[in-house]
Amino acid sequence: MRVTVTYSLVHVLSVSSLKGGVGKTTVTLGLASAAFARGVRTLVVDLDPQSDVSTGMDIQVSGHLNVADVLASPKEKIVRSAIAPSGWTRSNPQSTIDVMIGSPSAINYDGPHPSIRDIWKLEEALANVESDYELVLIDCAPSLNALTRTAWAASDRVAVVTEPGLFSVAAADRALRAIEEIRRGLSPRLQPLGIIVNRARVQSLEHQFRIKELRDMFGPLVLSPQLPERTSLQQAQGAAKPLHMWPGESAEEMSSHFDHLLDRVLRAARIGDYGQSPAAQMELDAPR
Repeated sequence: MRVTVTYSLVHVLSVSSLKGGVGKTTVTLGLASAAFARGVRTLVVDLDPQSDVSTGMDIQVSGHLNVADVLASPKEKIVRSAIAPSGWTRSNPQSTIDVMIGSPSAINYDGPHPSIRDIWKLEEALANVESDYELVLIDCAPSLNALTRTAWAASDRVAVVTEPGLFSVAAADRALRAIEEIRRGLSPRLQPLGIIVNRARVQSLEHQFRIKELRDMFGPLVLSPQLPERTSLQQAQGAAKPLHMWPGESAEEMSSHFDHLLDRVLRAARIGDYGQSPAAQMELDAPR
């Protein structure tokens, strides 16, 4: 029997880390590239005050508002004025991938004690455009202050990015505990997608030890594949190009890894079978 799944609302995924420097934005851009190559209508919200996602997706900011304006007033006119098409679409205009433009001014909304009204502003903003997209990816600030809480309140799932080091493992544990706290106290729909291990070196005994430690602590929440260190990621980002269009075997390898991670996201979202890779499609078509 063929199984077809559908989902009527946009699926929102926060990409988070409570420790800077682990490649959170790199993972966001990799997932965005996979969604773009797959033809999934996607909005990327640049909520990190460093605004690196906006740079990596080749955004022309002139004539637009930004995410700080949205957090000040999440009205539909302002939200739409803060969204711009990625420069990636110049090479593939058939695919939709837009960005809610980042701004250093977002730091003004990252206090340690946000009001309930402030926490729900991004959710309110996304409700104005949810019919335009199938997937929203939020690149979060690398902390657990107001911006991250605002992102999580608007999200269905959180992907926690870490690297195989002692302090990053501890940060992943803090993140999962915080997700559970917000799920219980604020947003019952929120769940962890899992832990994405970035910059893993197969040859490193320390890395292998830390990956085993993560698996022992969190079991199936540690997602596969782990992402190795590859220069193709930095090269594609530096050129503001999608990874899936970057030449070379290294880029092809990393694109495949992000395709598998996107499959996990889409299965969690129950986005229909048009969004599945061949491997996931075989899963859906299998006899029951």
